[in-house]
Amino acid sequence: MDAILDFSKDLDVGLLDQVVQAFYTGSGEQQQQAQRVLTQFQENPDSWQRVPAVLETSNNLNTKYIALQILEKLIQTRWKTLPAEQQNGIRNFIVQLTVDTSSDEQKMRREKGYLNKLNLVLVQILKQAWPKDWPSFIPEIVTSSRTNLSLCENNMIILKLLSEEIFDFSAEQMTQAKTKALKQSMCNEFSDIFTLCNEVLEKANKPSLINATLETLLRFLNWIPLGYIFETQIIDFLVSRFLEVPDYRNVTLKCLSEIGGLIVGPEFNSKFVTLFQVVMTSVNRMVPPGTDMAAAYASSDDEDQQLIKNLALFLANFLHNHLRLIETPENTELLINAHLYLIKISTVDDREVFKICLEYWGKLVSELYEELQSLPLNDINPLINLNLGRDMNGSGLALNGVPLRKNIYADILSNLRLVMIEKMVKPEEVLIVENDEGEIVREFMKESDTIVLYKSMREVLVYLTHLDVSDTEMIMTDKLSKQIDGSEWSWNNLNTLCWAIGSISGAMNEETEKRFLVTVIKDLLGLTEMKRGKDNKAVCASDIMYIVGQYPRFLKAHWKFLKTVVNKLFEFMHETHEGVQDMACDTFIKIAQKCRRHFVMQQAGEHEPFIDEILRTLHRITVDLAPQQVHTFYEAVGYMISAQPNKPTQERLIEKLMELPNNAWDHLMKQAAQSVDVLSNPENVKIMSNILKTNVSACTSIGPFFLPQLGRIWLDMLGLYKAVSGIISEQVAQQGLVATKTPKVRSLRTIKKEILKLVETYVRKAEDLDGVNKNLIPGLLEAILTDYQQNVPAARDAEVLNVMATIVSKLGPLLSAQIAPTLDAVFEPTLGMINQDFAEYPEHRVGFFKLLRAINLTCFSSLLELPPQQFKLVMDSVVWAFKHTMRDIADTGLNIAFEIVNNFASSSQEIANQFYQQYLLSMLGDVFYVLTDADHKSGFKMQAILLARLISLVETGAVQAPLFDPAQVNDSSMTNVTFLKGYIEDLLRNAFGHVHSASIHSFVGLMFDHSSDPVKFKFTLRDFLISLKEFSGDNAELFIDEKEADAMKKAKEERESAMRVPGMLKPAQLDDDQDL
Repeated sequence: MDAILDFSKDLDVGLLDQVVQAFYTGSGEQQQQAQRVLTQFQENPDSWQRVPAVLETSNNLNTKYIALQILEKLIQTRWKTLPAEQQNGIRNFIVQLTVDTSSDEQKMRREKGYLNKLNLVLVQILKQAWPKDWPSFIPEIVTSSRTNLSLCENNMIILKLLSEEIFDFSAEQMTQAKTKALKQSMCNEFSDIFTLCNEVLEKANKPSLINATLETLLRFLNWIPLGYIFETQIIDFLVSRFLEVPDYRNVTLKCLSEIGGLIVGPEFNSKFVTLFQVVMTSVNRMVPPGTDMAAAYASSDDEDQQLIKNLALFLANFLHNHLRLIETPENTELLINAHLYLIKISTVDDREVFKICLEYWGKLVSELYEELQSLPLNDINPLINLNLGRDMNGSGLALNGVPLRKNIYADILSNLRLVMIEKMVKPEEVLIVENDEGEIVREFMKESDTIVLYKSMREVLVYLTHLDVSDTEMIMTDKLSKQIDGSEWSWNNLNTLCWAIGSISGAMNEETEKRFLVTVIKDLLGLTEMKRGKDNKAVCASDIMYIVGQYPRFLKAHWKFLKTVVNKLFEFMHETHEGVQDMACDTFIKIAQKCRRHFVMQQAGEHEPFIDEILRTLHRITVDLAPQQVHTFYEAVGYMISAQPNKPTQERLIEKLMELPNNAWDHLMKQAAQSVDVLSNPENVKIMSNILKTNVSACTSIGPFFLPQLGRIWLDMLGLYKAVSGIISEQVAQQGLVATKTPKVRSLRTIKKEILKLVETYVRKAEDLDGVNKNLIPGLLEAILTDYQQNVPAARDAEVLNVMATIVSKLGPLLSAQIAPTLDAVFEPTLGMINQDFAEYPEHRVGFFKLLRAINLTCFSSLLELPPQQFKLVMDSVVWAFKHTMRDIADTGLNIAFEIVNNFASSSQEIANQFYQQYLLSMLGDVFYVLTDADHKSGFKMQAILLARLISLVETGAVQAPLFDPAQVNDSSMTNVTFLKGYIEDLLRNAFGHVHSASIHSFVGLMFDHSSDPVKFKFTLRDFLISLKEFSGDNAELFIDEKEADAMKKAKEERESAMRVPGMLKPAQLDDDQDL
């Protein structure tokens, strides 16, 4: 096999075929050897010169495929370094092979995969050579298409691929200038291509050629000049020749969707109306209006299902952009006909098809709602909500005499309400689902797709409720009564209805909501009593819990209902069906957060606040809950206690809440005082960690008011920490490293982790920072730092680093005196654990860099006091951080580096100059290393910001000390700017020998010019990186910055627009703490 790796002799293609065959069909040792040889063969820089021999003489298609991969990589990464005659040789060779293979119809069909790869390689060449080095490409491909039908078909595929590469995938593959030039060339020469397509569509009869042409046209339609679409016969051909022909109707409908979705000036309005009329006429013939779409879709083959999907796309695309053109009296019938098709398609049991329809429905109902909001008749607005705003003829409100648009769609919207309610998907709060086997089980995996779909459906349903409250209420009440009388009873029907009811919270006015909810909750409680069987009860319980969790406004206003609901939740906490208890606890905490004040007030007709009753019966309520559920319960009650404004009362409530865990704690501490052997009993260890977890949960919600409870257990807790640490060290000393894996040590470490977690939770919420610093910190640091320093690496807790990072962030300069001892204890021991590779101890890595960042941000002066050797270690570890391939750590490292540079830039000139002289050049080199390393693309945004900052410090003269050694530089006029430019150029020239010096010189000049303009600097960098062909491949991560910024902007806009529509934000998303 190894003979094929000898590049001094001619290649034995037969042997290469055997190696490839062994790789694809062999096994064991033989296959591994074949893989090794093939990998080495492909990676050899001269392997591309073997490609012609392989493609001409090999009998194995897989071998040819590998040869083309080698060639493709050469074209993508080294094309510009090849002499012109070699470029032309490769180009002509690939063209000839493509023509030979595609001119013969049978060969073309037989070797389809090979031909596809040839086409892709040809397109890669075009991206490099056209139009500059191959100006005649378009005329050549058009002329050759007229000589042979199968050649014409393949040429269409090449044109399609080229269009995709330039217009669809170019952003991440080519520089901005290159993309612009190719788009310009394609548009300039399009008339020849269009004439060819037109001829085929007018005259051709060969199905595969027509299909290929239609597929190519589809790729062109979103960018070609509009005259080609609306001022030629192309639409006529599409509708009259192909739309109703089964073989072509799918791709034709896709083309018409693309045209229907174009957004252009008003001069083409009449063309769009005509287009819609002729297409809908054909659609009514192909799919009669009375068709039961859902049933037809379920029983159809793939082609017919595609037709329904493409019809949805056409309708949604057209109506999305041109609805107002057909909202005219003469087109009313057409308008309603189109919307009824969309309603029917919306009932199809296919999520992708439904999403297409849903996007359009979302736009329609939001527009109709906006129209209502813009009514000048403010006094009528409340009537609209009550749906009484009809004129005497019952024809609906009019705006300046023009009927409201919503009246045109009244029947459509009523049908849509029904579809939305019947198809409602599961909200993420619901934990109980029906699995594929028809059993009711607890859900453990959240489906992100379902969560997104629920959000969109919920929005549509909220708008629909605003547009006609009484119709929505009537449909829901009617469907609920059919659940009660059993005529439509099923788990799915009840679920979708209740999920729909829960999703319109806030969309009705309070009076309507009250009337509606009282009926719903009473009916559901009655249904729970009526249904027998655990599964039925579980479904009813989950639906009640979901609904009550969504209507805090109603519960706040109706104490009796709130109390009934909470008591019902306590009842569900004893229900052993999986998922019911979890959901009861989740709903309880949600209600506790939203209605907390109502539990600590004494309500009318009650002899005590409800919180007192809850605390008195706490053990009875939680007796059947698992530990984790009990913790949720404690957190929920904590929210209530945090709302009690009277300090002594609040302390009494905390004491009462923590009574059970405190009794157990005191009992164990009493035993421990007599004999430390308490910790050798696994049951005791379990109880202790459980008590600590309960404290963490309560502290999470009670916040700074938790201090009396923390003070009560503080000294015992630190003593426990030291005792546990002692036992762990002893076990490690006796058994070696294996001790850290034993159940005993692992459960003891849980105690340490929970203590640290409790401290971190409290410090994060604390308000009296001086008190924390004086009373808690000294004892804490004494307990945790020495233990961390002296332990073996495997027994060190990452939580120590997290708690220290939180303390430093929160206390800031108050802690300055403790920074040096803290670093002594944790810095070098942790660095020794994480600087061997990028993978070991991931949690320690995150905690370590979090701590370092906190120190730099809040106690920078303490860093300046470190000895030079230790400060160098800090800087080395920051560089080590941003060289990580784990994105979160690399990002933290880049942020720390940027913040350190800024801190020094704000320091005295003397200190800043020392830093620049020692670290600026090396940091610059390290940033360039990660910037040009393909594994670090995701950090591009922050790398660019840091690099721009370093360069602008020099460019603006902020660096006053020389970065070079004057003794070694002959030029007396040398400045930092000139020196740094030369330094960076040398750096890049050494790293990328194949890039022209002039390109590097120009790039460095641009970087300095734009160092104060972050956007231009980023574009300059990105273009340079994409032009480095080693860096090509998937460059999507270079665009993460824009994508994340777009996503944030979109989320902000969505939230702002949702806040303007009552009910559009879930109760959980509302910041309504002031009226709790």
